Amino acid sequence: MKIVPNRIIIILAVFFLSVTSVFADPGPPPPSTPPPPPGLPLDGGIFFLALLSMCFGIYKLNKIKNIKKASN
Repeated sequence: MKIVPNRIIIILAVFFLSVTSVFADPGPPPPSTPPPPPGLPLDGGIFFLALLSMCFGIYKLNKIKNIKKASN
């Protein structure tokens, strides 16, 4: 029995086309994203920041006042 080249081509074409259908399956869904972290509270640091800025302002005013006294 002689093998005809057309039969080999047909058999190979069917084989390769069936293999590509295996890769056409969709992948798993992407993992869900975790929830965002909770926001940081601003209440604790605002009072300290205001107190610190008032102390720095008083320091700068006293420094300017002392420089003016020294120059007179």
